[in-house]
Amino acid sequence: MTTQGPAWVYTEKVKEHFIHPKNVLQDDEVFDEDARGVVGNIKCGDEMILLIKVDKEKGTVSDIRWKTYGCASAIASTSILSELAKGMKLDSAYGLTSKDIERELGGLPEHKIHCSVLGDKALRAAIDDYYARQGMFDKVKQQKAHIICQCVGVTDEEIENAVLEGARTYAELQEHTKIGTVCGQCKPKTLELLEEYKTKHFSDSIRK
Repeated sequence: MTTQGPAWVYTEKVKEHFIHPKNVLQDDEVFDEDARGVVGNIKCGDEMILLIKVDKEKGTVSDIRWKTYGCASAIASTSILSELAKGMKLDSAYGLTSKDIERELGGLPEHKIHCSVLGDKALRAAIDDYYARQGMFDKVKQQKAHIICQCVGVTDEEIENAVLEGARTYAELQEHTKIGTVCGQCKPKTLELLEEYKTKHFSDSIRK
């Protein structure tokens, strides 16, 4: 009698970047970064630290290192993000999203998609940190918003944008942003903001 284990639900590219992740910060490595971004919540099992070096003349990400306390999806997502970001202009790297990461990986299981948002948020936090260190405060974006979901780094600004893009319920908001998909402690504040932004931008007749 032959027994089979559970089917592998990840793509071969996810498997490759999980088993052989790129640009991981080693414990004994000295990496003289120009900026760093930290997102997530170790209490919820996922935290991301991402360091970048910047080619100041070209305005590009010249090198990158990262470390995460997370699952296979978080590791693979950040590995491929680090490869995508190297050599990119800072503004272009800032625009990388979890959808870009998921596409490069060939997809992720639906219940693991929230893991792909940590890396891009950490990268944006690092780029904002770089601008702040350089005194370029007019270019800092993330610090102007308030983080509502610590686990995946969703801000009030992202919640408002999701409402403007059509999210009307908590489930739709989660689909847009992955907010509350880890520990859920942010749900009360999220629901409060959801109603606030629906009232702000739309009539009561479309509220649910």
